[in-house]
Amino acid sequence: MNKIISAVFFLLLSNAAHAALNVFACEPEWAALTKELAGEQANIYTATGALQDPHRVEARPSLIAKARRANLVVCTGAELEMAWLPVVLRESGNADVQAGGDGYFEAASAVRMLEVPTRLDRGDGDVHAQGNPHIQTDARNFLPIASALAQKLMQRDPANKAFYQQRLAAFEQQWRAALSRWEKQAAPLKGVAVVVQHKGFPYLADWLGLHEVAVLEPRPGMEPSASWLAQVQDTLQQHPAKMVLRAAYQSERPSQWIAQRAHLAAVEMPFTVGGSDAAQDLYGLFDDTLARLLKGLQ
Repeated sequence: MNKIISAVFFLLLSNAAHAALNVFACEPEWAALTKELAGEQANIYTATGALQDPHRVEARPSLIAKARRANLVVCTGAELEMAWLPVVLRESGNADVQAGGDGYFEAASAVRMLEVPTRLDRGDGDVHAQGNPHIQTDARNFLPIASALAQKLMQRDPANKAFYQQRLAAFEQQWRAALSRWEKQAAPLKGVAVVVQHKGFPYLADWLGLHEVAVLEPRPGMEPSASWLAQVQDTLQQHPAKMVLRAAYQSERPSQWIAQRAHLAAVEMPFTVGGSDAAQDLYGLFDDTLARLLKGLQ
């Protein structure tokens, strides 16, 4: 009888230790990072795809249902999801995952923000009060974010604390080695002048030393007109660039227009996991990002 009781107790303990968290990840990069840290301990739902603009997402009933069952919400923050996430979380009725709750995590809270505005004016377009939210384009940012996210996973699933600690240590070791490799590969990019279609690459530029000389959008989130693009072309006569960068989810038309007339390389960036065939995990994301930038130099 004692053996039977012990076996039942061990089975219950084992099941508890292997119970998976339900994670609602706003963007593919945070789903991928959660997978690195949690492995099979998490059932991860990704709310947006690589070919979607994360600023503009419909608060669909399917998103609300997933948030209702989530133990943890992992998002960028810094107002990137402000057009849809507050509605999803409110309608979910899940008290744990509301902003500021125990089951809510913002990656932007773990890193230094760039392009924090000194004023807020609707006329300036989609300006974010806390700074530019596209933090995932700097590979260095994944180290402090991973550390903070691992702490949150341990809080939500304390029975598996040692497991998350081991996964974090392994990720940090592998990521630092990858960072060293990427930064050596990226040496030719330092100081290279680029045009961007959207203000989506300041963290990438800060990391690799790229020099942004022009933006195709007259204001963040506003499609450029032909007359505006002609002004950008005039600017590039005074400040030449090597390439024009756009995210995979964006229309190629503005970049192609300026590339043809200013004789630039038009480079489509994966921008997040899944943004290209090669960018199927975090390592592939940056391998492909660097490969495309270096090809653009040619």
